[in-house]
Amino acid sequence: MNKQWLSVIIAAFFEVGWVIGLKHAGSVLEWIGTVIAIFVSFYLLIKAGESLPVGTVYAIFVGLGTAGTVCADSLLFGEPWKLAKILCIVVLLVGVVGLKLVTGEPKDKEVNE
Repeated sequence: MNKQWLSVIIAAFFEVGWVIGLKHAGSVLEWIGTVIAIFVSFYLLIKAGESLPVGTVYAIFVGLGTAGTVCADSLLFGEPWKLAKILCIVVLLVGVVGLKLVTGEPKDKEVNE
């Protein structure tokens, strides 16, 4: 895995943080953390999109963020696990992994050629 794909995964992690923050932030400090998570998430997404296929990057970002948010909702806030929810997350993650596998690695050339 190269540095750009790692950036997409880290961006998705921060996406989970800001999505939770948008719903649960109640203090100025929590809102500042949410804004920072939004900035970091989109900065990493944009940087990865400069050298990777944008459609694939965005699909993986959203898929991982969605799966992470659903899992965090259950683990942190007591949302019940249901078989249908688990199966949908598995299908989503299979799609994300499939997209990554069929997407070629970037060539070693300048982005702005």
